[in-house]
Amino acid sequence: MTVLARLLSASIALLVLGGAVARAESADRQPKAVIELFTSQGCSSCPPADALFVELARNPDMIALTLPVTYWDYLGWKDTLGKDSFAKRQKFYAKARGDGQVYTPQAVINGASHVVGSDRIEIERAAKQPSGAGFVAKVSLKEEAGALQVKLAPLDVPAERTAGVWVLATTRMVTVPIARGENQGKTVSYANVVRGMTRIGDWDGKEATLTASLAATQSAEADSYVVIVQAEQPGKYGMMPGAILGAARSPR
Repeated sequence: MTVLARLLSASIALLVLGGAVARAESADRQPKAVIELFTSQGCSSCPPADALFVELARNPDMIALTLPVTYWDYLGWKDTLGKDSFAKRQKFYAKARGDGQVYTPQAVINGASHVVGSDRIEIERAAKQPSGAGFVAKVSLKEEAGALQVKLAPLDVPAERTAGVWVLATTRMVTVPIARGENQGKTVSYANVVRGMTRIGDWDGKEATLTASLAATQSAEADSYVVIVQAEQPGKYGMMPGAILGAARSPR
């Protein structure tokens, strides 16, 4: 092997190692906010928000998630990523807040407040000053022997609270050419598209470890996942999502 070949091989190895270390550091770093974007391929005002979330997804202090809704499908294009369950989640958020505001693009910050999904300044401001209780749980993830271990610990004095622990299977990046409707002819990219949500247990505010099958992290076309701890409150049509109390990214 020539000197040049050896140098090239060493450089590639360092790049690969550096990428692996960066991913590990990103997974271990505790985020400060979870930002959910309710969007639609049939919404003409959504592409700027979709593009912004591609950028926000690179911020290690945020977990930016895309949840495409279905209620604009009647405009001529059926959202290829949309789920009725995401529209229901968005409506439950509005009911839990008490303001009844449901629109696209809508960004919900830490399950507590909302702003227009294309407004970077307001999103970043809300992420720094979350409404509600803010993050009170440290969440650590480990994959071992076909199982996911979720370690939970209070960041302050333990307190009695009721929260669900959820695994959200995601696809890091999806690009969709839109053939009809208000965005006809556009090709739009979406970051961290949620493919499914699985509840794996409860958190009572104290130190705990939950174990679930890795199957809970998997869904069709998903290549990653996020774990969130989310408060709940009863509503007329079932339990409604509340403030997000902690979150962590997939370790892979």
